[in-house]
Amino acid sequence: MNLIPFLSGSPRVFVLTGLLLVGIASAAQAQLSPEDVVNIEQVGQVVIHPQATHVAFILSIPRQPDEDIGGNYSELRVIDLETWDVSHLVTKPSSASSLSWIPGTNRIAFRMVDREHHDRPQVYSIDVIGGDLIKHTSAPEGVMAYSFSSDPSVLAYTMRSPWPEEVQRSREQGFDMQVSGENERHVRLWVQEGDDARPVTSDDMTVWDFEWSPDNHRLAVRMTFGTGLDDEMMFSEIRVVSARDGSDDLLAESQGKVGHMAWSPDGSRFAFLAAKAINDPLPQRIYITEVGNYIATDITPLGYEGTPEWLQWKDNGTLRFVAVEGTRTALREISASGGEARRLAGGDLEIFRSASFADNGRTFAAAVNRRDHPPEVYMGSAATSELTRITHHNPFLQDRKLGRQTTIEWLGPDGMLIEGVLTYPVGYEEGQAYPLAILPHGGPEGVSIDGWNTRPLYPAQVLASEGYVVLKPNYRGSGGRGSWFTMANHRDLGGKEFEDVIRGIDHLAYQGLVDPHKVGISGTSYGGYFSAWAGTRHSDRFAAAITFAGLSNWISFMGTTDIPHEMSITHWDLWWFENEGLTWDRSPVAHLRNARTPILVAHGLADDRVHPEQSIQLYQFLRLNDIPSSLVMYPRQPHGLVERAHRLDFMERVIDWFDRYVK
Repeated sequence: MNLIPFLSGSPRVFVLTGLLLVGIASAAQAQLSPEDVVNIEQVGQVVIHPQATHVAFILSIPRQPDEDIGGNYSELRVIDLETWDVSHLVTKPSSASSLSWIPGTNRIAFRMVDREHHDRPQVYSIDVIGGDLIKHTSAPEGVMAYSFSSDPSVLAYTMRSPWPEEVQRSREQGFDMQVSGENERHVRLWVQEGDDARPVTSDDMTVWDFEWSPDNHRLAVRMTFGTGLDDEMMFSEIRVVSARDGSDDLLAESQGKVGHMAWSPDGSRFAFLAAKAINDPLPQRIYITEVGNYIATDITPLGYEGTPEWLQWKDNGTLRFVAVEGTRTALREISASGGEARRLAGGDLEIFRSASFADNGRTFAAAVNRRDHPPEVYMGSAATSELTRITHHNPFLQDRKLGRQTTIEWLGPDGMLIEGVLTYPVGYEEGQAYPLAILPHGGPEGVSIDGWNTRPLYPAQVLASEGYVVLKPNYRGSGGRGSWFTMANHRDLGGKEFEDVIRGIDHLAYQGLVDPHKVGISGTSYGGYFSAWAGTRHSDRFAAAITFAGLSNWISFMGTTDIPHEMSITHWDLWWFENEGLTWDRSPVAHLRNARTPILVAHGLADDRVHPEQSIQLYQFLRLNDIPSSLVMYPRQPHGLVERAHRLDFMERVIDWFDRYVK
């Protein structure tokens, strides 16, 4: 292989050319370990060239123990679909993100920080044929998101407004107080023609998403008056903005959460994903509006049990979308006037959450995972429904023995059908009752999918290798089955939704698969709430619990989270002060007097979503009630774990805690 730098003096941007290699499994297979999990490389964004000549993708590369502390690197690689050569265009220690092909060219564009020239993310591109690197932007505060118009000399991007000069001077003198509502830095949309960039949205609005119209004269822009995530989730507007002078008007009415959006090819219609109502936890309905009419029509098929997550126009009369359907995913096609949604691909073992189509409308690329491997690059055909794997990372996984995995069903307390993803222990023997590990997803509108199911905070196959049956339940309130199911836990958090989990345990125990006296539970965020709830209110059913970034006190949580409206409106469907008794009763810390389950409590110290005080107070109260517990706080970690050492540490603690108290 040859390593050829694109730019003299810049060791961060390379082309590394080689052939795609398919690994061969060895005869002996070891068990998946925490060390294996932190070493897994995963494909992220995938984009196909409009002429289907190349596929570009991001590969997440874990840091090694001898490297600086930080998150994974994001390398940019491009596959030539004729020769199958792979070019490594951006390699560690640099990282690339936000890939797009510049229209009418062979250039792949991306965001990157090149610290030799700029300390903020800018837009760059590389010609995959010629290899020259171009820097397109010089945004003082860095580019947050960007999009080229069909004219490659014109692009739009978002940038957070800088501090006013007088405020910046005061901050440099130590006057950096954070005062609510003062000196808010909005995110503005800029349009750049050549080297000239100008803002096209006002300095009192924050832009979250935008899409060029086909004629390049306008952009659909989703924006809010506030700057916080709560505003983005609950109170955004979709407006049409002139690329020339910034004049704007309402484009489409919506309420609550809004997701992916797209113009029709002729620019006369606009489609987007949005909530059914303001209290719908997900933007899972398909809407279309006639441009200039404002009124949006819901064309989601009647009775459709799925959660669309991505959409695109096939032509002026047809839409395509990718949706989660139960524990699977599928690509479907629907008329713009509504009706049946015909499946084009998916619905089986291949799991994908979006697709990138070539101009021929048939060929697409996607990041696909299955039960036996993390996301890889696949090529697909909308004409034949075929999906073909074309990258093979993590060859060591072929030497690891995984537990058998399947989707199961059972009935909730009121007869509602509940699904979950079940993983059998490695070396499972029929007739033996095994210890059970419950791994509830977060949200609660998250969903567990029957694909690759192992990551540091949810180490399913690691626990299977340790002799546990692992269940990831999709309790009521989960995504993947439509608005009715996601809204089925309203005003009853911790109620029937948790009884769904209890019934799942009973179902497995009745089958003789698990020992009902040897049950542990570990979850993150809302899954962490479930774990704390299990170890307190339902202590008689659980031998051990592990909570990461979990809620423990609903009232104090509402006073410290960055999403009080989202949690209250879309999940509780009421404010805590409208029913203080219920809110307190559903708090794990309200049920410590009768609790005896050992609870491991863990949290990231940089978490804005669930404040670390939720874990601190839970641990404090557990200690005061002489309940076995341990508190682990991870510096620098947000609402999750991003650093190698912390990921490894947490998985080892999960195994140790369960082995001590469950087995």
